[in-house]
Amino acid sequence: MTLRAAVIGLGVGERHVDGYRAHPGCEVAALCDFSPEKLAEVGARHPGVRLTTDPDEILDDPSIDVVSIASWDNFHADQIVRAVRAGKHVFAEKPLCLTRPELDAVTLALRENPDVHLASNLILRLCPRFRELKRRVAAGDLGRVYYMEADYNYGRIHKIVDGWRGAIDYYSVFLGGAVHMVDLLLWLTGGTVTEVSAMGNNLSTAGTPFRHNDLTVALLRFADGAVAKVCANFACVASHFHRLTLYGDKATFENTPEKGLLTISRDHDAIPLVLDQPYPGAAKGELVAQYVARLLNGDRQVLLAHREGVLAAMRVCLAVEDSVRLGRPVAVE
Repeated sequence: MTLRAAVIGLGVGERHVDGYRAHPGCEVAALCDFSPEKLAEVGARHPGVRLTTDPDEILDDPSIDVVSIASWDNFHADQIVRAVRAGKHVFAEKPLCLTRPELDAVTLALRENPDVHLASNLILRLCPRFRELKRRVAAGDLGRVYYMEADYNYGRIHKIVDGWRGAIDYYSVFLGGAVHMVDLLLWLTGGTVTEVSAMGNNLSTAGTPFRHNDLTVALLRFADGAVAKVCANFACVASHFHRLTLYGDKATFENTPEKGLLTISRDHDAIPLVLDQPYPGAAKGELVAQYVARLLNGDRQVLLAHREGVLAAMRVCLAVEDSVRLGRPVAVE
C-alpha cells in the first residue's frame, strides 16, 4: 500500500514534505498554499507534485489518505474537522484550534471517525536530551517531581510584529508556543493538570501592529499536587530556547543551551551530572516519518503526540486562555 499525502500551508509545512518522503511507502501527491508566489517557489523545489491554492481541492479529494495542516492558526480547526470527516488522517501543526468551541468540534469529529488518526508536530518529544530526562523521571532518579518551570522563549519579535500572526483576528502566544512546553511536561511526568491560573501583557509590543499579549504566564496544578509555571515569552531579548527545570525530592534537572544538568546533592560545592545528549537535536519534519510508520505499519510510536495527548495539551492551554481573559483560576475540563 502506498500512502498518498498532501500538505496545506507551505511555510513550516515544506518541512513535512521531507518527512513524508523519508518513508518508502508514502507519496507526496499535492501541495497547497493560498499565496501563488509561495506555491510556485516551493513547487519548483518539488517537481511532479500537484499544486493548488485551494485547500478544498485537497480536503475533498478522496485519493488523499493523509493531510498535513500547516496553514495559519485561524484555519486549523476547520481544516482538521473537514479532513477527519472525509476520512483522512491528519498531522497538524500546533495549535489544533484557538477556542473551546473549535476544540469541541475537533473532538466530536474524531469521536465520530474512530479509525482516523490524528497527531501534532510537538517536536520536543523527539529531543534526545528530553528523551533521556523522561527515562530518568520514569526510573525515579529525580524522586517525586513536585515543581516545574518551563519557558518558551521565542526571541523572534519580528514574526509577531511584521508577520501573519499579527494580521489574523486573534493569535495566542501560549497556544502557538507554550503548548510545546505544556505537552512536554505532560509527557515527561504522565500527569494530569486540574486547574490553571494565568495572566499576560503586551508591554513589549505596545504601539506595533500586534494587538495581543506577547507574554503569558500560567501556574498549573497537577492532580498529584505538583505545581508548574509555564511561560510564553515572544518578545524577549534572547535567542529561541526551551528553558526547563524539574525539581524532584531526589534531584533537580536544568536545561541549558549547551547541556542538561542533573543536581543530586544539596551541597554547595556539588558538581552536577551532565546530560550531554543533543538539544534540540530534531528537525521539524522528523515526526512526520514516524507518523507514516504508524499509519502503514501500526507502529505505536511513543514519541508521537497522538489524539489523546494532543487534546489533553489543548485543554490545558485553552483553560490558560480563559484564565487570562477572566482574571481568575480556571478548572481544566
